[in-house]
Amino acid sequence: MKKFIEEFKSFALRGNVMDMAVGVLIGGAFTSIVTALTTNFIQPILDVVTGAKTYTLQDVAGFGTAFISAVVNFLITALVLFILLKSINKLMSLSVIKKKEEEEAAPTTKICPFCKSEISIEATRCPHCTSELDK
Repeated sequence: MKKFIEEFKSFALRGNVMDMAVGVLIGGAFTSIVTALTTNFIQPILDVVTGAKTYTLQDVAGFGTAFISAVVNFLITALVLFILLKSINKLMSLSVIKKKEEEEAAPTTKICPFCKSEISIEATRCPHCTSELDK
């Protein structure tokens, strides 16, 4: 079960999945802007032009506030997503840095100064040229 959770975490936090999730959320928020624009500006203009309905000044003022509300909701959603992604990217970069530090362990080999062969770090004599090595 632990391996399954690790695999899911790496899948979910991959760039493509995160980009797709952001796209879906921004698309949903932008839909409300388009709906508000259509309902509050384009439809009333068509109603007046076709003579289907007449509007008072109070009605027109209400249309503007609904559209502004949709725009503010979109901006808040975009800001929250930006902060969320920025923090996830920061956490991911910290975990990558930590893994790289763990991988960069102490060397296990060294180069013989006489014959330039690769030998064990603990060797006191080179197995190739039998030279005595400094500790």
